[in-house]
Amino acid sequence: MTLYRDEGVVLRTQKLGEADRIVTVLTRRSGRIRAAAKGVRKTRSRFGARLEPFTHVDLQLYERRSLDLITQAETVRPYGEALVTDYPRYTAGTAMLETAERLTAEEGEPALRQFLLLVGGLRTLAERRHDPRLVLDAYLLRSLSVAGWAPALDECCRCGARGGLRGFAIAAGGAVCGNCRRPGAATPAPPTLALMLALLRGDWEYADASEQRHRVEASGLVAAYLQWHLEHGIRSLRHVERDTGPAGDAAARETPDGVGTIEDDTTRERV
Repeated sequence: MTLYRDEGVVLRTQKLGEADRIVTVLTRRSGRIRAAAKGVRKTRSRFGARLEPFTHVDLQLYERRSLDLITQAETVRPYGEALVTDYPRYTAGTAMLETAERLTAEEGEPALRQFLLLVGGLRTLAERRHDPRLVLDAYLLRSLSVAGWAPALDECCRCGARGGLRGFAIAAGGAVCGNCRRPGAATPAPPTLALMLALLRGDWEYADASEQRHRVEASGLVAAYLQWHLEHGIRSLRHVERDTGPAGDAAARETPDGVGTIEDDTTRERV
């Protein structure tokens, strides 16, 4: 067996046998991995509390044929402590963990930028300087960008025109001008597109000053765009939407260019 170390963020855990767990971790060097943790469900476990979701941990593992084995775990920062008592931040953080797992589909494939985005997003949530929904949407947009699916927000995704944007076509790749807009595309207000662009670029001064209605509309578009590209609903987002209010039927159930209605678990971080 080969011994190695890595740091990562715990995404989720599953029960294994009577007292063990399978821990899914997004690591700095190895990407997303699943590893076994022996005896962590016992009350006298040495490091059970360190292997909970939201925890940034430094791990020592043994490489095995099936699941690697966690032999040591040291807490780098327990983000969960700052989130579990704040429901909006907790649900936003849960959606971030689930999205990170979905966007790192291949186990053992290095995903450094996704790891850094997740750590930055959780840190920003825990610092409580920005609205949790804004933090989540910024994280989702940047994670999509790293994955190669950044939406066009300051030019038409069809013809490249930089003015006269009149819609948002999910299947086409983002904002569209009046000439390229097709029936079924969402028609967000111009400040909504500006807000999404600010979140993608990290312009928190603009984002923090945005109006509530534009935040709600942007959240619906971001969530629908994310789930379109993942081809799978993000279950955690339904709890975020329940807490923050509906994102609007036009955004959550857009029919992008006649390709079909999006009605999954819609909806919605400094990174």
